[in-house]
Amino acid sequence: MLWAAFGVMLLAALAAVLMPLYRAERALSARAIAVAVAVLAGSALLYQQIGQPDARFVPPGPPSVEDMVASLASRLEDDPDDLAGWKMLGRSYAVMRRYPEAIAAFERAVALEDSSDAQTLADLGEAVFLNDSRALTTRAGQLFENALAIAPGNPKALFYSGFAAAERGDRLLAASRWETLLATSPPPEIRGILEQRIAEWRGVSSAPAESPPPAETPAPDAGGTAPLTINVALGQSAGGAVDPAATVFIIARDPAQPSPPIAAVRRRAAELPSEVTLSDSDAMIPGRLLSGFDELEIVARASSSGQPIAQPGDWFGLGRIDTSKTRSLSIVIDQQVP
Repeated sequence: MLWAAFGVMLLAALAAVLMPLYRAERALSARAIAVAVAVLAGSALLYQQIGQPDARFVPPGPPSVEDMVASLASRLEDDPDDLAGWKMLGRSYAVMRRYPEAIAAFERAVALEDSSDAQTLADLGEAVFLNDSRALTTRAGQLFENALAIAPGNPKALFYSGFAAAERGDRLLAASRWETLLATSPPPEIRGILEQRIAEWRGVSSAPAESPPPAETPAPDAGGTAPLTINVALGQSAGGAVDPAATVFIIARDPAQPSPPIAAVRRRAAELPSEVTLSDSDAMIPGRLLSGFDELEIVARASSSGQPIAQPGDWFGLGRIDTSKTRSLSIVIDQQVP
């Protein structure tokens, strides 16, 4: 086995030497053949002197993600004008939640493009926001606006700029941005949330859509993280006050930064008590996943208006979960919004 591997390496060495000579001379000349013989003889002699013919050949394992990202970053130091490389590095850092480094990589890409690519601007804006949610109305918000000036239909810029407009109090602009986003055919779970928020921003009622049936057997996400199992029930007081047709929002959020939510699903009050699953597939914002948080606050709220924003009179329950220790939580809806 070892000699076979050694032979493959010799052939690779020959190819590395012969191909440039062949391209230069357009034939395997005496010079090329002489070089080939020298490579073979020198390699055999060197291996005889320092090699271990009886050693067991153990192929190296695949590099880790961290190693590959570090290798890419190192390569870009030698090739700082590699635009595609900087974008890939920025996306890699964002997935790893290394947001300051993602910002630096995307900034380099934006500079190379002279701020002319909407998607790169939106990617930079997202990294800035995920690093500090307060930037949504400052630098990140401006980056999303710049992206929309170039590409008015950019989904990422539309999504975040809708939130930014709402934060500024411009609810009609927020609704308009998300109505444009609806035309890009978002997933059904996200579409329902968008429609509900648009109705709330425009001040009109919106009939809640049919909720999907609960999963019978929760499956791990693509990344291998098991979903959260939330057991939701109406308390005694809420049970007699909540309309069975009311929409119940089950929302996961960061206790340190509650808005915007991390993930959300919907059920009908008539379905309760019910076992609900929350996973990365229910994420509200790409790259901001449940699996990235060790502690989550879960809110279950029966909406009397059908809107995702809490209204006076709504019944709710909440709890916190340490996902590093458990994947399940029980919530009883027994409190009322004043």
